[in-house]
Amino acid sequence: MFNEIIPLLTKALGETIYMVAVSMTIATAFGIPLGVLLNVTGKGQILESPILNKTIGSIVNAIRSIPFIILMVAIIPLTRFIVGSAIGTTAAMVPLVIASIPFIGRQVETSLKEVPYGLIEAALAMGATPFQIITKVLLPESMPSIVAQLTTVIIALVGESAMAGAIGGGGLGDLAIRYGYQRFRPEIMIATVIILIILVQFVQFCGNRLANRLNKK
Repeated sequence: MFNEIIPLLTKALGETIYMVAVSMTIATAFGIPLGVLLNVTGKGQILESPILNKTIGSIVNAIRSIPFIILMVAIIPLTRFIVGSAIGTTAAMVPLVIASIPFIGRQVETSLKEVPYGLIEAALAMGATPFQIITKVLLPESMPSIVAQLTTVIIALVGESAMAGAIGGGGLGDLAIRYGYQRFRPEIMIATVIILIILVQFVQFCGNRLANRLNKK
């Protein structure tokens, strides 16, 4: 029995890690700039723009309000257009990325708001440009908090990647549903849950360690 389960678990774990790693990389590349934009265009900030801030904020809130399972189904045509299929591990990454970008944006915005405004005023007094303030003050000062927030996003992605198994997205969720639930094999269900718990604990441990190392206070 174990000789049969182990290869299935190994393959499913690899697919989950692949989905989460690629989705997180792409979402972070867009999410951090989005969070910066949300912060610097806010009231009293260095690039204050109420209309732009409210417009972007409304779009972010709208996407975040859609339950992930509904989002996956709703964007099937877009997923099929981008990757050529609506089923599979690669296809599951499209809704994962779309769901994660606004989540990361809001988390980064929250982290940037924790930076004391006195540091920004000091940089402005020394003639720093908005770009210099963002790259030399805001991001470095908030990096420990950003890392902690991104750790939370990764953990959420692990859960969402498992949910993607409901529509054939592959990974541990797909294994649990097809082999565990549908074939009445509780040992597979239990094994996938244990692996997910271990994976989340490992991600949280690594995220905490990195955040602590970046924290110079």
